[in-house]
Formats: sequence, structure tokens, C-alpha cells
Amino acid sequence: MSNMYVITKKQLRMLALGLILIVLIYSVWMWNQADTVAGSQEQPRIIHMVIGEFSSTTKSGTEFEVYRWDPGTIAVKEGEAVELRILGVNGDHHTFEIEGLDVKGEVKKGKETVVRFLAEKEGIYRIICHNHSDIAHQGPMIGYIIID
Repeated sequence: MSNMYVITKKQLRMLALGLILIVLIYSVWMWNQADTVAGSQEQPRIIHMVIGEFSSTTKSGTEFEVYRWDPGTIAVKEGEAVELRILGVNGDHHTFEIEGLDVKGEVKKGKETVVRFLAEKEGIYRIICHNHSDIAHQGPMIGYIIID
């Protein structure tokens, strides 16, 4: 014998209502997922830098060294939150500032220094090491942050 099922109009409406509810819940869930991904832009952009050193010898036998930021130029977008993670590879310590951004710090050899800032205004900003400000002090050790 075979069994027959009879679906009433009321059961059909309940099934349709259930399907609509499932689609609605799924849509809201997907919308929230999209907001989460878009919201992740509020996390700072992490940029890794190192402090390096070049040394050379002139024809007369004089040895000299210069220090540098690597990378020497960083480009970020206006309004972007930025986190610089600077590793001291060469030199005992480097006190620095980023002109115009009110960022100051010190990098020590073998340590990572983390500085954060909001790239609020378009322009070119110098990151300057005060220990190596000119050729007499194994510099100039200057890098650039471009906010575009």
C-alpha cells in the first residue's frame, strides 16, 4: 500500500513563511559579515622597517659608515591608521621624530619599536634620526612618509 499525504493551504503558507524567514536571516547574516570586513579597515596598516648601515673605504684608506631607514620611503593613504614596526639592526640606539606628525621615539639595537599615527593630512613628512643628523655623525639618516 502507498501512503498519500495531503498538504493543506495552511501548511503551504507556513512552509512559504519559513522559507522567507530563512532567506531573511541569511541575508542579515551576510550583511553583517560584509560590515565586519569593511570595518577591518580601521585596523592599522602595519609597515615593517629596519635600521641598516653601509660602510665603505675611500681610496686613501679612510673608513666611513652611514645609517639609513629601510625602506627609505613609505606611501600611505590619507585617513589611514599606520603602525610602524622598526627593528634596530645596526647602531646602539637611534632617537627619531616624524616632522609634522608629532611622533617621536627611540630604536635600540636588537629591539623593535612600535609607533602609531593617523595619516590625517596629505603631504611629505621626514623621519629623522637625531643621532645621525649630518655627515659628521654618519648621516644624514632621513626617510620619507608620503601621505596621499
